[in-house]
Amino acid sequence: MHKVFVFGTLKQGFPNFKTNKGVRIAGDFQTQKRYPLYLVGERHSPWLVLNEGHGQPVKGQVFEVDDQALEAMDTLERIHEPDGYRRITIKVNCLQSGKELDVFLYAKPPEMLDQSEVKAVLDDEYRLEHAKLYRSRYAYPE
Repeated sequence: MHKVFVFGTLKQGFPNFKTNKGVRIAGDFQTQKRYPLYLVGERHSPWLVLNEGHGQPVKGQVFEVDDQALEAMDTLERIHEPDGYRRITIKVNCLQSGKELDVFLYAKPPEMLDQSEVKAVLDDEYRLEHAKLYRSRYAYPE
């Protein structure tokens, strides 16, 4: 089993949650380090950019997933594509208990970010109001 920290469309109640077949670990979580969080492109995709020390600690949820569920998330996040997200390991803390977990995270390296594509800079959390702007990749032909 794998622990995955989700901060965007894979969160419970958000647009891509149907892909998330994990079991949620109780509580709300936050990255130990600060990262910038943006809405990017015409699709308003949430990007956590691996520019450590900038932005804020990012809030999200943690799910325990099996290999099959992780593979489905990897496919959604396009980790094997040049412009896809990268799956890395980071540390998060539970906001309620303070418990520390090592988790997978889907994020983008800073060199992928074109500042002209940034639609919004988010503080510390991707919220439902942001998700309302999101458009599925399948709504836009490549």
